[in-house]
Amino acid sequence: MDFTNKYCKNLRVFLHISTAYVSGEREGMIMEKPFQMGENIAKEKAASEFPPLSYHVLNIDSEVEIALDSKVAFEGNLEDHKMKELALERARLHGWHNTYEFSKAMGEMVIYSMRRDIPLVILRPTAITSTLEDPFLGWIQGNRMADPMILSYGKANLPNFLLNLEAVIDVIPIDMVVNAIIAAMAKHGIARKTGIKVYHVASSAANPLLFGDLFKYPHKHFNSSPIISVRIEGNTEGIKEMEFFSSMDDFSSNVQTQVVEQRRFTISGSNTSQRLQRRCKVIVEHAMDLARVY
Repeated sequence: MDFTNKYCKNLRVFLHISTAYVSGEREGMIMEKPFQMGENIAKEKAASEFPPLSYHVLNIDSEVEIALDSKVAFEGNLEDHKMKELALERARLHGWHNTYEFSKAMGEMVIYSMRRDIPLVILRPTAITSTLEDPFLGWIQGNRMADPMILSYGKANLPNFLLNLEAVIDVIPIDMVVNAIIAAMAKHGIARKTGIKVYHVASSAANPLLFGDLFKYPHKHFNSSPIISVRIEGNTEGIKEMEFFSSMDDFSSNVQTQVVEQRRFTISGSNTSQRLQRRCKVIVEHAMDLARVY
């Protein structure tokens, strides 16, 4: 923002891409208003209790200092792993589910505090997915958001999953997000009014998608256009319908059993057992990571 104030004299509007999940553990109706410096979701939750609970104060400068000091302390083979654990711990301490949400919230705070007289727009899309129309139906670059789950299911690496069938997953096509960006830039760039505007770009209010329905469409697709042929006991079968679990223990046990069963007939040779164990371990660990994220 200092750069824009100093060098971008003709800047009409500053648009920042955040995320709808920046609201972390908040529940109910989420209003379109920006995060101000030091705003803390854990504080909000603590204040709603009776008697009010204690909470940790959020100071972005302190968070940066903790990260830099820890990076030096953790230097070595496990540095990346320990830094990720620390970041997740700090995010949850202040009321966010993960570091992505936490960093986006702090980004909003910094931009809001430094905006001065520049018209500011914050756009908060939900889970961005493939295009609805432009450049054509289904286009997306890379595997993002729900794509890793869907592709793992299509490759028979995710025969079951851990989730609440009645929960709503909010996804939004990328071309609709781009359209919202262009519209917001045009509207506020022409007006050039000092101030801040926040927009949520989401689908669940008008067109909700339940988690229980999420895999019905991939099941139909992968059986008509399979990625792989899954061999079980010598017979070629299509992708089975997704099985759902409500506890991590049940999910972990079942996914490991099914992955091994599906693959033990596809690997041959003298080192079959070792190769199978290594391959299945990687697949199961990936499935567990997806369950933790989603």
